[in-house]
Amino acid sequence: MKVLLADDNRERADAVSRDLAAAGIDRIVRLQPGMRLIDAVRAELPDVVIVDMSRPDRDSLEAIREVTAKDPLPIVMFVDHDDTSFMEDAIAAGVSSYNLVGSALPDVKPIAQAAVAIFRRYQKVAADLQEAEVRLNERVVIQRAKALLMQQRKMTEPQAHKWLRQNAMNSGKRMVDIASALLEAADRKS
Repeated sequence: MKVLLADDNRERADAVSRDLAAAGIDRIVRLQPGMRLIDAVRAELPDVVIVDMSRPDRDSLEAIREVTAKDPLPIVMFVDHDDTSFMEDAIAAGVSSYNLVGSALPDVKPIAQAAVAIFRRYQKVAADLQEAEVRLNERVVIQRAKALLMQQRKMTEPQAHKWLRQNAMNSGKRMVDIASALLEAADRKS
């Protein structure tokens, strides 16, 4: 696992690095001063980003939003102060694991591993949802095309379905492609 550590506090970053190294994670890179988080993510291609903030602010979430919008990956955040509103904003920005730390640094490795697992699960759910939306949209197009065939050619619903399926097989295309072409042709005529 490759970890990108983003923390302005050198002592705390050293402690987190030592903890990760002791846990067997040897690929640890740090965000260089002045470097944008998105640029570091693109340059280093980490498996997980750990952000440690002693005084979290809403501006720092913008960098996380930029990363998750363009190059989504698991992000673990450690904060020193409890703030429910900020936690909700951080999770909305793409933070996978939001952790309040006290005076002692927690064991970071299992937190990072859990964040990766949660992130992967979320990505799968998001991909499944997108696939379901595509299938639903395709069904709507096919239903509209069948309705058009039923209206214009006085077909029954089974006949319209058979017509679309037969034309799809004959042309080596998908039914939704035939349906879309039929609807587009009807739109051009009207």
